[in-house]
Amino acid sequence: MLKFSAHEYPYPSQRQSVFARRGMVAASQPLAAQAGIEVMQKGGNAIDAAIATAAALTVVEPTGCGIGGDAFALVWCKGQLHGLNANGHAPAALSIEAVKAAGHEQMPMYGWTPVTVPGCPSAWAELSRRFGKLPFAELLQPAISLARDGFPLSPVVAHQWQIAFDEFSAHRDPVMDSWFQTFLIDGRAPKAGELFRNPAQAKTLEELAATECESLYRGALAQRLDAHARATGGYLRAQDLAGFRAQWVDPISIRYRGYDVWEIPPSGQGLVALMTLKILEGFTFDHRDSQLTWHRQLEAMKLAYSDGLHHITDPDHMRVAVADLLSDRYSDQRRALIGDQAQAPQPGDPQASGTVYLATADAEGNMVSFIQSNYHGFGSGVVLPDSGLALQNRGQEFSLDPGHANCLAPGKKTFHTIIPGFLTKDDQAVGPFGVMGGYMQPQGHVQMVMNLVDFDLNPQAALDAPRWQWLGGMKIGIEQGASKALAAGLARRGHDISITYDSTDYGRGQIIVRDPVSGVLCGGTEPRADSTIAVW
Repeated sequence: MLKFSAHEYPYPSQRQSVFARRGMVAASQPLAAQAGIEVMQKGGNAIDAAIATAAALTVVEPTGCGIGGDAFALVWCKGQLHGLNANGHAPAALSIEAVKAAGHEQMPMYGWTPVTVPGCPSAWAELSRRFGKLPFAELLQPAISLARDGFPLSPVVAHQWQIAFDEFSAHRDPVMDSWFQTFLIDGRAPKAGELFRNPAQAKTLEELAATECESLYRGALAQRLDAHARATGGYLRAQDLAGFRAQWVDPISIRYRGYDVWEIPPSGQGLVALMTLKILEGFTFDHRDSQLTWHRQLEAMKLAYSDGLHHITDPDHMRVAVADLLSDRYSDQRRALIGDQAQAPQPGDPQASGTVYLATADAEGNMVSFIQSNYHGFGSGVVLPDSGLALQNRGQEFSLDPGHANCLAPGKKTFHTIIPGFLTKDDQAVGPFGVMGGYMQPQGHVQMVMNLVDFDLNPQAALDAPRWQWLGGMKIGIEQGASKALAAGLARRGHDISITYDSTDYGRGQIIVRDPVSGVLCGGTEPRADSTIAVW
């Protein structure tokens, strides 16, 4: 299994890897992680804990996720990995023609236009039905209490809340008024340590708990959303909600140096991470922080990402097969393009010849890799009045070019950025991992896998290590923790380097790994966020 020292931390960190036996929850907000472990202590399993943590995160970290967002999960249970896709589709009334008729040449970021069907609550309910132990209503009680009684804001969330306030203020539209009424204190963003209450969201969570989330799709909440959309120029209708259910899917994987790396299939971008690793497996890496290592990682990521952005969309609309993109032949072709100097990426033809991530584990061996998101911060800025329910703006990813694989169409699912990851070896679970943050996510996945597998870092050190990020074209961002010599060497190879001092741009991750003999759990949590690991 993985080889690492629990005592070696080559990168600056104020944290240690955490060990536990009976249960572990790694999340980006302490109160949410605690909600998950409390559910375990009441008799719940890792799946119950994931649901409780996810629901609590919609309350304490609404800057990254919400009831109106999407979700994906990878669940290890009884020796098998299961995938869950809760990616909502475009409303039936939303079309390229409708968007252009409204005066848009590209999908807007805010307002009703980018709103797609919320998938997140359906994921909670489906996970509970298939794998949960406790009654569903009990799982949402910690989130309900946090919303009703209030919680003190953690520092990074407070920072992101202020960013959202500034952004929404600059793009304010009457349809966004309910956001300002719901998520502010005296007309301003709440501050770190300040108590924030959301009684309207508490009532919505109570309704979801009582109906196993049916109210949002085929009940009272669906009717309220329909009425609000009709009254304020939205496209979403009750029929769109009624036709949605989270779907169980077969995860996709590659073998990487003896480990199996698993991702959710398209329309998620996990395929990008797998394509990148498939290319990189053909190289030998001796040192993590060498110029050649970073150069090859970046070039492989650019090639894979250009393919992903060109080909990935709703699986019913994919024009190339996942197997073709992951074939040995195509990976060899793409690897051959990587030389000593940086190149501008172009998609190939394989047929030619402000999100939250959490991980949970329990003593029974169950493990969950779970991610949910509003897409961009609080999402679209549209909030159902008196509900605390903020709607995502995932539809902004759609293209208005009819010739593009990811072009907008009624009922279609868009290219999706949020992805959970999972590692196995010899048909045994190693554990869940993930790095949230828009287009950083597959880039973070590649770096986490290589940190663990190639460079033998423990879970905390794997998360502490300075990260790189392809920003498009020849532009590369690297964190300030990377050496100046490394940055200079990459620049000499033709990379357009910018050093970033705001670490929140480089994603926020969690890792849990399990010893297959003792069952002991070892976790690492993101130093760039308010993250914590709750244990039992």
